[in-house]
Amino acid sequence: MSSIAYPIRDSLYLNITNRCTNECPFCIRNLSRQFNKQYELWLDKEPTAEEIITAIGDPAQYQQIVFCGYGEPLIRLDVVKVVAKKLKSLPPKIRIDTNGQANLFWGRNILPELKGLIDIVSVSLNAENAEVYERVCRPLFGKRSYDAVIEFIKEAKRYIPEVEATVVDLPTVDKEACRKIAADLGVKFRIRPYYEETYVH
Repeated sequence: MSSIAYPIRDSLYLNITNRCTNECPFCIRNLSRQFNKQYELWLDKEPTAEEIITAIGDPAQYQQIVFCGYGEPLIRLDVVKVVAKKLKSLPPKIRIDTNGQANLFWGRNILPELKGLIDIVSVSLNAENAEVYERVCRPLFGKRSYDAVIEFIKEAKRYIPEVEATVVDLPTVDKEACRKIAADLGVKFRIRPYYEETYVH
């Protein structure tokens, strides 16, 4: 049975879609339908907002509720907004892990719609320039994608209290150049470990 919600340490992750606008060869979903050999994250069907809220249970036991999973959560923007609004009066911070291509996908700036609902947005920068990004992430939107991710990070600062750019620890990515980009953008920076056999956030 597919897992909609799965805890990792003091956070609860929400798995709401398999769909993504990238086809990153390093993504763990290409290696296994299960996360940590425990949670079946390949969805048979996309859960409704009501099903997600039920799967969360008591959110007060977590420090963060994170929209993440095996796909790009902002593809399901309306569901994210409904669930986040339901959670907003409760203690946990609400985070979205995203590839930063939502504005390309929707054809509009969706970030104002997340104001007051999302506390933290973590954007997968994953490359120091458009050429490397296209090779590493294989984006559906092609060469436009990298600049759109940069613009998404800039725009996110206007609406989301905490913004970070992240990269996967791959030898093909200049991580120090990415760190400088994040600094120039005025956002936090984090290197995400790359796991092949053991999957841990």
